[in-house]
Amino acid sequence: MRDGDPKLETKEGEHMDTTRRAVLTATAAGLAILASGCNQQGGAAGAGDTQLNALLDRISTQFLHEAPEFATSLAVTEQRAGGRFKDRLTDASKEASHHRLQLSQQAVADLQRLGRDSLSNAGKVSYDVVATALQQANAASAFDYGGGATAPYVLTQLTGSYANLPDFLASQHTVANRDDADAYLSRLSAYARVLDQEVAVLNADVASGVVPPDFTIERDPGPGESGKKGAIPQLRAFIAPAPAQNVLVASFVQKLGNVASISAADRHTLAQRAQTIVHDEIYPAYQRQIDALTALKPRATHDAGIWKLPRGAEMYAAALTANTTTSMSPDEIHQMGLDLIQSLTAEMDTILKAQGMTHGSVAERVHSLYSRPDQLYPNTDAGRDRLLADLNRQVQVIRARMPEMCNTLARADLQIKRVPVFTQDGAPGGYYQNAALDGSRPGAYYINLRNTAEVPKFTLPTLTYHEGIPGHHWQISISQEAGGLPFIRSAILGFNAYAEGWALYAEQLADEMGMYANDAFGKVGYLQSAAFRASRLVCDTGLHAKRWTREQAIDSMYAVTGDQRSSITTEIERYCVWPGQACGYMVGRQAINRMRDHARTALGQRFDIKGFHDTILVNGSTPLSVTESLVNDWVASRRA
Repeated sequence: MRDGDPKLETKEGEHMDTTRRAVLTATAAGLAILASGCNQQGGAAGAGDTQLNALLDRISTQFLHEAPEFATSLAVTEQRAGGRFKDRLTDASKEASHHRLQLSQQAVADLQRLGRDSLSNAGKVSYDVVATALQQANAASAFDYGGGATAPYVLTQLTGSYANLPDFLASQHTVANRDDADAYLSRLSAYARVLDQEVAVLNADVASGVVPPDFTIERDPGPGESGKKGAIPQLRAFIAPAPAQNVLVASFVQKLGNVASISAADRHTLAQRAQTIVHDEIYPAYQRQIDALTALKPRATHDAGIWKLPRGAEMYAAALTANTTTSMSPDEIHQMGLDLIQSLTAEMDTILKAQGMTHGSVAERVHSLYSRPDQLYPNTDAGRDRLLADLNRQVQVIRARMPEMCNTLARADLQIKRVPVFTQDGAPGGYYQNAALDGSRPGAYYINLRNTAEVPKFTLPTLTYHEGIPGHHWQISISQEAGGLPFIRSAILGFNAYAEGWALYAEQLADEMGMYANDAFGKVGYLQSAAFRASRLVCDTGLHAKRWTREQAIDSMYAVTGDQRSSITTEIERYCVWPGQACGYMVGRQAINRMRDHARTALGQRFDIKGFHDTILVNGSTPLSVTESLVNDWVASRRA
């Protein structure tokens, strides 16, 4: 059971951070990245700074207009989003994707006309953020398949609107009055159109030779088997209940019941309308996706990596660059993973031996912890409730310690929730959803509890530090709350290597704060988590650059982590459809560690861990090269 992805996951994603789950394409993400190019805090204004800010304000509005789900997630005004958005969904057609790319290209042209020399020093940093990020985003978007190089398949076990929009509609579309209710019904009909648009994209991609692996299309693991269901079983399961029992209707009825301004008769009429849309529009659209995928099955092979696709090697290079914001090659990333695995395994070995666990490989000893009664919560609703209560208490404990690590503290609350039952079979082990900007909704860390045996106690503290505090919730909330950052940077922009690198660094930071001082197995869980991320580097590059099979990658990760094969299989299948995304975590963490080591060496006794963390967090999400420049500037200021 592992984490989800970055702030702008599009199930790209994704991360394809969304609501963390909106249907945003890599091109739309490119617009968000471009919009990051606003002034850093401090520094005299340059002649071009005002023009730069105006340009970025325009681009942020364009982005939100093209991504209405994200506008809902942020709870922004219609003015900020360029018009009404609560009755719309993101257009998933190829034509719309091309339109978003054209907007991004126009923005690049506008930026180049503005010029770097006219900007203040702070503006030049922003210009560098834009130039670096936009080049990477456009390179990924140039591959006109699915969501681009970072998510080349439109429909798989993990990608497609079916995997995220039901949860978005159920949990984030609020109904406070009749207009909200009518907007919800409009979005239900729009959902059916999105499903059909995805079928058109699928067919066009297949004609170009882009066919997802067979195991992503139809796999329905039985008892004792490993891995997640493929797309077809998940689609079938969603349309199995009667419309009245479907979450799209049931959640709407529940929301209507809390609106006193809508009469009982109108509530009944609205609920009946929702049932009709689900029955007449959405269910048939689901069936059309099932039919399209079924027809595709004879053409699907078991080859797991994107090396098999047209221009596959180029595509993977673009995906790695976009996801790590570095120029590291697949071979360099692969070797980094191998080196880390060796050191982390040795540390786990020492702790396990101290606990009297001496027989078998490190992976075998770690695996034995999964079946120890003292490490398991009951696989019942009561057991799940206790697990969630324990994690929420854990969050409060480390939140109270954060003034030791940061001067700037996150204000937004955090809730730990269960991944909705209706999406748990295809969802990652955990993922984070940012708080609403207006304070109407706290941040939420979702944990997948389909089987509590997959989440033994020794693994949970580290996962919570990653997704919650001091990880994603802490970082994203500080960015959103930073008064000196432009809106686009504080609320929209997200870089995978920065966000996931920080979250993985946060796991390490919790260890350095002594959170495992009296929890030897929890420390093993932390080290296993780090080894797992190192194994990701090996497996992702193995799959996409070295032509590993799915089974070869599963065996490799199992030999390193001793994790449950069901979880490992899910992970490997995820990398197959999100190439390069999993590499951002450890590449990002190691970059932050190098920056910290450099700053500590340069400053000696003047090094301040709070100042270091503030430098990384309050400046918002940036490519790693820009993060390093900011740290170097901070070091210079401390010397002065």
